[in-house]
Amino acid sequence: MKHVFVVNPTAGKKGRDAQRVLPQIDAYCKAQKLDFEVYCTKCGGDGLRFVKEYCQKAQGAHTRFYACGGDGTIFEVVNGAYGFENVEVAALPLGSGNDFIRLFGTKEQLADVEAQVRGTAIPLDLIRCGDKIAINECSMGMDAEVCKKQSDFKKLPLVSGEMAYTFSALWALMKKAGNVFTISVDDKPAVKQKVIFCFVGNSRWYGGGYMGGPLAMPNDGLLDIIVVRKDMSRLKLLSLLGKYKKGQHLSWPFTQFIRGKKITVHAEIPAVVNVDGECEIVTDCTMEIIPAGIRFVVPANSTFFDDVKSGRISAEKPIPLK
Repeated sequence: MKHVFVVNPTAGKKGRDAQRVLPQIDAYCKAQKLDFEVYCTKCGGDGLRFVKEYCQKAQGAHTRFYACGGDGTIFEVVNGAYGFENVEVAALPLGSGNDFIRLFGTKEQLADVEAQVRGTAIPLDLIRCGDKIAINECSMGMDAEVCKKQSDFKKLPLVSGEMAYTFSALWALMKKAGNVFTISVDDKPAVKQKVIFCFVGNSRWYGGGYMGGPLAMPNDGLLDIIVVRKDMSRLKLLSLLGKYKKGQHLSWPFTQFIRGKKITVHAEIPAVVNVDGECEIVTDCTMEIIPAGIRFVVPANSTFFDDVKSGRISAEKPIPLK
């Protein structure tokens, strides 16, 4: 098997995390006499281009790509690798958010090069949204507006990914707190309603630690669809932000929670759609499950398999951050 490390050289504290992991990769792979390659991305989108071109040239050869960066790097590697046989994706977290990997362990566990190389690849679902593929989540409405604005706040000194999301949420609360969407799930009759946002989860966390999909499982063949209706004042919504972060919103009387395979959304006024942090403005959007769309590596030091077996991780109950 070929091991290909796709590294975002600017990831983690102005690139310091990336510079720290590069010699670790080199030392371990050489000591184990692995067939490996390291590629440092040059700009946004370069990781996707590199992985896709690599897969095309490899012609089905067994390859494991390691996304060394944040959630954006995972997005690029997954979108480049999707559709190719004998390809696996691992995530070596170096970014500030690292939301997708939280279900599989801590940042420290997943940043262990040896544990990643010795890890086990399992099939995980994906979400198709237009011409993009998400492994974590998609959203539309105020929630997506927050994601779009978050990058601006991240540029401020001493602002972490989680802080940037919170600041963005406060901004969107004042500016983008209502949308009129016509929503249909699994081709059932469409319902027109005023909503705050619509969240579609394959996994649980986003925005630097917000548990938007507290029951989502990335290998159950279903999307966790959460629609929060606009049945409250801005002040009330502000008071609930902390509960939303903890994943306590499914019991709200104005929250609709559905599991399904496809959702279509029509916006009366063009709205932002977020696909694993990549945002664009649309009027119509379809998000649908791709069952077992990618093989994802669970590192050898992860407790994920034991947690699932014991019921600590399940589709029936949320879990706290490890």
